[in-house]
Amino acid sequence: MKMKKLDNLEIYQKGFEIENIGNTAINNAISRNKEMGVPTVFSINGTILYELPEGKIQTKSPFKK
Repeated sequence: MKMKKLDNLEIYQKGFEIENIGNTAINNAISRNKEMGVPTVFSINGTILYELPEGKIQTKSPFKK
């Protein structure tokens, strides 16, 4: 897909600002999860992964069903 170049620098700046807000929110959520002892759930290439508070990453859900 061909992307059209935008001439308005302000649009790029807003995009970077929004990305920064999102990254900050993600980092805060990960920190809170670790403080509360809650695994962080994320996905890489469609595989769901769980990072346990001690840092171990696994594919099996640590949550009770």
